[in-house]
Amino acid sequence: MKDKSQSVAAVSVGVGVATGLYGISFGALSVAAGLDIWQTMALSLLMFSGGSQFAFIGVVATGAGVVPAIISAWLLGVRNGFYAIRMNPILSVSALIRPLAAQLTIDESNAVSLSQEPDQKKERLGFWLTGIAVFVFWNLFTFIGAVLGSQIGDPSDFGLDAAAAAAFLGLIWPRLSQSKLLLLAVASAFLATSLSIVLPAGVPVLLTAFLALGFWFYGIRRRL
Repeated sequence: MKDKSQSVAAVSVGVGVATGLYGISFGALSVAAGLDIWQTMALSLLMFSGGSQFAFIGVVATGAGVVPAIISAWLLGVRNGFYAIRMNPILSVSALIRPLAAQLTIDESNAVSLSQEPDQKKERLGFWLTGIAVFVFWNLFTFIGAVLGSQIGDPSDFGLDAAAAAAFLGLIWPRLSQSKLLLLAVASAFLATSLSIVLPAGVPVLLTAFLALGFWFYGIRRRL
């Protein structure tokens, strides 16, 4: 049991570091968009959703204003609500701890938890360890990126823009061995990519979530 816990911890820390490195990119780009270091840190500490944070500073950088930036960030953050639906019965936390669990409900914590099925104890452990690891490293590297700012050049030159996505894909890849889930993944990727050309940031991701819900509902109907 100890070895299994250490294995989950190793995965969680690894994902935390990979995602945290992506925070260097966010910190540098946020300062370049006109936010100061403390505004940048407030976004990482309080919003704590990488996609939403990048959407926010991306809109701010265009000069469109704060309201459109908030709307774009919210649209990308809606997906975390779907993760919460899955995690709620697994975590079974008290009302006092629920706000903390909600803050740590992100892509990475959900993915690591999901990869531990069907061991519910490991699912909980994966969620908490990954959520905490990502929070610590994301904020640490966001600060470093904000301080360094333009001095490091384009963060994408170092491949940091792909680190979090690669880690996430690696976690869910074993589950795609099931033909139904692979079909859903391909359909979701195609839909999101196609719609991103014509729709605002966040909307394609939200629509793929509805596609997944429809797929799940169809599966239940077929079993009835």
